[in-house]
Amino acid sequence: MTSSPLRKDAARNWERIVAVARELVDEGTPLQLNDIARRVQMGVGTVYRHFPTAEALLETVATPTLEALVAHGEKALAEEDPRDGLTGFLTRTVEAQVTDAALPPVAAAPADALPRTTELKRALRSVGTRLLGRAHDAGVVRADLASEDLVPLMCGVAFAANVHGEAEDRVETARRYLTALLEGLFIR
Repeated sequence: MTSSPLRKDAARNWERIVAVARELVDEGTPLQLNDIARRVQMGVGTVYRHFPTAEALLETVATPTLEALVAHGEKALAEEDPRDGLTGFLTRTVEAQVTDAALPPVAAAPADALPRTTELKRALRSVGTRLLGRAHDAGVVRADLASEDLVPLMCGVAFAANVHGEAEDRVETARRYLTALLEGLFIR
C-alpha cells in the first residue's frame, strides 16, 4: 500500500498477506486482519502496517482483476464492430464477477479504501461509457440504454448466475443470461 519501494522482507510479507487473503476470499471467508496475521504467522502490527483495513486488503486482492478489465475494455475500443466490442467487454466483466469473489463487494462498495481502486473503477466506467457510446453512434444498441445502466445490469446478471448456477457452470450460466439480456438491448 505504500508508494515507496518496499524492502525485500517487507515485500515478501506483503505478498504473503495478499496470497492468504486471496485464498480466504476464494473460500468465501470474510477477511479479518487478526486472522490473517495468525495464518501468515506475522504480528498483527505488520499486517496493519501494510493494510490498515480489511477493505484495503480486499481491494488489493481485487486490483489485478480490475486492471485486467480496464485493459480488456481499452482493447475492445479498438474492435472494428462496436457491437462486438461492447459484447466482449460486458461478457468479460460478467465472467470476472462470477469467478473473482473479491470483485463484487469491491465494485458495490459505496466508498473505496484505496485511491488505486477509485482510479480503476473510474477507468472501468469510462471505458464502458465509451463502448456504449460507440454502439449508440453505430445505431446497434437501444437508444434508451444509458451508461449508468451497465453496472446494475451486469451486477444483476452476475448475481443471478451466482444464485442459480452451480459452482462448476457459473460462467456458462452468466454467459447464457447475458446473451438473453443483450438480445433485448441490441437492435437487429
